[in-house]
Amino acid sequence: MTRKRIVQKIQQNTLYTHDNLYVLSGLNSGFVDLIYLDPPFNSKRMYSAPIGSKAAGVSFKDMWTWEDVNVQYLDTLATKFPELTKYIATVGGVHGKAMMAYLTYMAQRIIEMHRVLKDTGSLYLHCDPTASHYLKILLDFVFGKNNFRNEIIWCYTGPGSPNMQQFNRKHDTIFWYAKSGHWTFNKDAVRLPYKDPNQSLRKAFDATGDGWTEEDLAKLRGRGKVPETWWQDIAIVARSKYERTGYPTQKPLALLKRIVLASSNEGDIVMDPFCGCATTCVAAQQLGRKWIGIDIEQKAVGILVERLSDDAGLFKDFIATELLPVRTDVKIEPKSLSVKERLYKEQNGKCNACGREFEIRDFDIDHIIPSTKGGGDYYENYQLLCSSCNKIKGDRTMEYVRMKLAAAESLMKTKIIFGE
Repeated sequence: MTRKRIVQKIQQNTLYTHDNLYVLSGLNSGFVDLIYLDPPFNSKRMYSAPIGSKAAGVSFKDMWTWEDVNVQYLDTLATKFPELTKYIATVGGVHGKAMMAYLTYMAQRIIEMHRVLKDTGSLYLHCDPTASHYLKILLDFVFGKNNFRNEIIWCYTGPGSPNMQQFNRKHDTIFWYAKSGHWTFNKDAVRLPYKDPNQSLRKAFDATGDGWTEEDLAKLRGRGKVPETWWQDIAIVARSKYERTGYPTQKPLALLKRIVLASSNEGDIVMDPFCGCATTCVAAQQLGRKWIGIDIEQKAVGILVERLSDDAGLFKDFIATELLPVRTDVKIEPKSLSVKERLYKEQNGKCNACGREFEIRDFDIDHIIPSTKGGGDYYENYQLLCSSCNKIKGDRTMEYVRMKLAAAESLMKTKIIFGE
């Protein structure tokens, strides 16, 4: 079912209940300061919240097929990221169609996340060993390998199986990427106490020999250290009866607070496109940031209301909506070059479907992603089609047009072979 889209002013502290790809495509470019996402991991499992918990009734499948892919966005992926498309196809050959579908699903969304981030923004992607190595290369394609900042390993403890035949798997991976060479890192906001400050700082003093005094060492002891990339001081949610909601895959508030403190400032916009029980939103609001949460599960609204209501004064300014945002940052084209003329030049005078050359007057401006499928009225979503292809497409996807054209070409070849 297609839900109504309205032009609206993006407001702070908003939870969108919808497919995050459609929401992301409606947000302005360069709008968000920090994105944290804890997406499905392709674990081939069903997750359900226990009866009696705050999240009772919530469930989701982490098993993937091509039906989970938004086919109307495939043309954009193949056109703008051809090498990434080849990589995903190669992984499919090695790992199967389920992984190919999962990576396509993730690529479509990460591309949009990269667009909505500010140039000084950061993205933290939380995953596990199931697909982490594949997601890392996907992120390299979209963000650029030079913008990779850290691979953070969150370590935790817990019981293992009585019949274990391998080491107990108790860690997650968090990839941090910046959008550019300038990013936010508030190291003093996330410092930790030294485990053995006298020994650690004395070694540093002896190594440098630059005249540190005991007063200098005392100040450093008080400041603490910047965390390394392995985090073992944050316990899983199951250890905190006051925090856990029963939501499958819930992450601890302390984990999100560290990320929000490190890579955003007060007043910045923090977004979680898979917000679930809204831990990111709670952390952001408690730390004086604005936030946008997105989740397709209706139950997420009730959980967020309850969690924010538990914090005195935090419930104000909260908006929950099923309406999709619409971009308002359409760039004004140079007066000497209309939208149609610019598209004509970029497409080398050829139809974006059949590839034939036409005069500019024979083209129609059309949406790449139809408005009924989440596409908006912005330049990146415009294309030129000849009248014939535009008639075939209607409000359908580009894949439909190309399928029809391929079928017609195949029929024509058959007729030639048989002399019809």
